[in-house]
Amino acid sequence: MAGQSSAARRSAEAEVRVRPINGFIGAEIDGIDLRRPLSPAQFKTVHDALVKYEVIVLRDQDITVDQQMAFGALFGELSIHPFSPNLADKPEVIVLDYSADNPPALTDIWHSDETFREAPPLGTILRAKVVPEVGGDTLFASMTAAYRGLSERMKQHIHGLESLHDFKPWRPLFGQNDRAKLRKLEDEFPNPWHPVVRVHPVSGRRILNVNRQFCVRIKDLKADESDTLLEFLYRQATVPEYQLRVKWRPHTVVMWDNRSVQHYAAHDYYPARRTMERVTVKGDRPVGVSGPYAPDTVAGIGTVKPAVPEGTRPGPKRAFDRY
Repeated sequence: MAGQSSAARRSAEAEVRVRPINGFIGAEIDGIDLRRPLSPAQFKTVHDALVKYEVIVLRDQDITVDQQMAFGALFGELSIHPFSPNLADKPEVIVLDYSADNPPALTDIWHSDETFREAPPLGTILRAKVVPEVGGDTLFASMTAAYRGLSERMKQHIHGLESLHDFKPWRPLFGQNDRAKLRKLEDEFPNPWHPVVRVHPVSGRRILNVNRQFCVRIKDLKADESDTLLEFLYRQATVPEYQLRVKWRPHTVVMWDNRSVQHYAAHDYYPARRTMERVTVKGDRPVGVSGPYAPDTVAGIGTVKPAVPEGTRPGPKRAFDRY
């Protein structure tokens, strides 16, 4: 019996399949049932896929919130968001329930989760409960691909820079009568300086580590210089080649590596209802590239199209040809 059990377990683990979705980001994982504890081998497959592909999609996972939390806890301690609505008995679980009575807000902007923290989350796990018939997709962008797509001169320019992050989307929640509470939160979450180029603690890849939702300014630059550079860097998340668009179905579970991914939840389904439950895994403080600039030698997935040196591209064969 023991031999049969071991063989069955090995067979189940052999059925786990990781299928890349796009050239730079995303993979679907089949053969995992989150209703049951993962074996060490299964977890290693999932963990390695998350680090490599940055977003993993698991379909048809009809699980409870406790099972979702147990899956998240495999990656580390779960965190509690200081502002988002959560379950009273499970504060680690954020409930995102949008409808005509509660229109969606704050998520239709490119961002990484909670970079106003000294140690932003390692990853986020979102589970679909109610999905609109049309719309409600989530878009993801690989910020490792975004970094690789920059010119060497721009990589040199941003090397060693730091940007200030703030919980600015939630500041409007605090009126004149809430100043004491706001000051308390400011003490609890003092604005951190994070490297503009982060090094992934597992893969060693370099990551473009600025996002429109939480960044305020770049250290040692004048305001107009900082704003101009940040606007350019923010736009890298909008490059379609670096993106993945997930179409939700009920019982879909998506986990993304918050250290290297930005996301954007489209608000194109109002007034329909869209209900998600989210758990977030604590991370560590971002670390930048040490020492003077040198080209990155850590490989990533996908191939960034090389720049064509001026004067080397052949001219148009016909007057109306354009390149």
